[in-house]
Amino acid sequence: MRRSAFLGLGVGALGAVALAPLDRAAAERETLEITLRSAPFRFAPRGTGISFDGLAYEGRIPGPVLRVRHGQRLRVRYVNESGVPSTIHWHGMILPNAMDGVPGVTQPAVPPGGEFLYAFTPTPPGTRWYHDHVDMNLIRGLFGMIVVEDPRDPVPDAEFALVFHDVPSMRSVVAASRGISDAPMDEPEGSREMAEMRPGERMGDEVRYIAHCIDGDLYPYGRVLRVKVGNLVRLRILNASPTVTRYIRLAGHRLRVTHTDGNPLERPVEVDVLRVGTAERLDAWFEVRRPGAWLLQGLGSDALAYQQAVVVATPGMENAAPVAVAESLDDAGEIFDYRSAAGTAHALPVEPVAARRRFTLGGGRYGSGRWTIDGRVWPHVPPLDVRRGERLLVRFENRTDMEHPMHLHGHLFHVVEVGGTPLARPLPKDTALVPANGGTMSWLVTADAPPGRWLLHCHNEIHMMDGMATEMRYIG
Repeated sequence: MRRSAFLGLGVGALGAVALAPLDRAAAERETLEITLRSAPFRFAPRGTGISFDGLAYEGRIPGPVLRVRHGQRLRVRYVNESGVPSTIHWHGMILPNAMDGVPGVTQPAVPPGGEFLYAFTPTPPGTRWYHDHVDMNLIRGLFGMIVVEDPRDPVPDAEFALVFHDVPSMRSVVAASRGISDAPMDEPEGSREMAEMRPGERMGDEVRYIAHCIDGDLYPYGRVLRVKVGNLVRLRILNASPTVTRYIRLAGHRLRVTHTDGNPLERPVEVDVLRVGTAERLDAWFEVRRPGAWLLQGLGSDALAYQQAVVVATPGMENAAPVAVAESLDDAGEIFDYRSAAGTAHALPVEPVAARRRFTLGGGRYGSGRWTIDGRVWPHVPPLDVRRGERLLVRFENRTDMEHPMHLHGHLFHVVEVGGTPLARPLPKDTALVPANGGTMSWLVTADAPPGRWLLHCHNEIHMMDGMATEMRYIG
């Protein structure tokens, strides 16, 4: 990136898509104090005619973008007015175990009308997010982005936080949790997900969505991302969908991916399409080389897929008909995946490890309502016991026909193998899609988090609710 200045400040809470430097006084505070309230919220995106009985932080879905300087302490007073038990999980953060926000594991759920103080120093820097970890609260709208500023990052001319999210039919969610949903898949034609399904197979775990949004709006009613010719633009993208892997394109542009899950890649990679699993984040940059208006689009096979788009426009082009792309991935060009980001090698670049653990992902038969690890469901899956400082090689084998976005709380790990192919440059992540139909993935994990119990689970909300979870437990 051709920038010599660095991000030296930027803290607080924003509701806008555009991220701008905040006041220096706030940036220089040793501790940033924020209050987050959750409450019932009638979500009615413009132009849809729908009304969704959701839950929201600070009266908005998604919740406000929180921004904090790396090294700054954060104190969040959480006030639960949602009417149901609730917590906040700080996804991708390495923090004291008691602040991780998992009910029954790290804290009791905050009761309706109750409060809880989350106090920690957010680390590592990067694009992170926060969300409820109780029952269906995330599905109903309790999620938002948090940006921990990295002083090493180059300064963009324009920067946008984009949360891709979907509004579900709650009846469909209940049916999916029982394994009897009749909803179709949402991923686009030509996607890996479509190819992985066996002919004639009944899924049962898919959710039917009634709207597809970016930052609470849908096309053509959303904000315009205003840029200028010559601008170097940074997009911080979060896929907050409960179940759907998102494919994202910016018409007329290739995108340079620099971070995955907020963590810098050893070598940035330029692609045509971003593939972002549930709970994953990608930071992508592009340069505006000519005047125009273009759609940044989430692709899908759903008849409402066109809604998940936002206009990027130069001055005077805000009301022009934007350039779009095809909804299919056929001939779409290069798609971001772990191999393209990390390259391939002949052997695993793994140093000696203290322990090896293999997990088998299974379940998901129509009508079963069970998604399993080693044939068992949470909380009956044997935990991964570790001692602080150990290096572990964790290997997944996925015997289902769906990829699973596996997330380890409180740690970063490095993906070192995907589908039997070793990666040349281990990929730093906190959530990673394990390939379907016998696919494998290996993580190198260092047990360097504060001691405690750390959840390890699939971030497809249906699969997690149906049991695909275990824990990494510090002993000794």
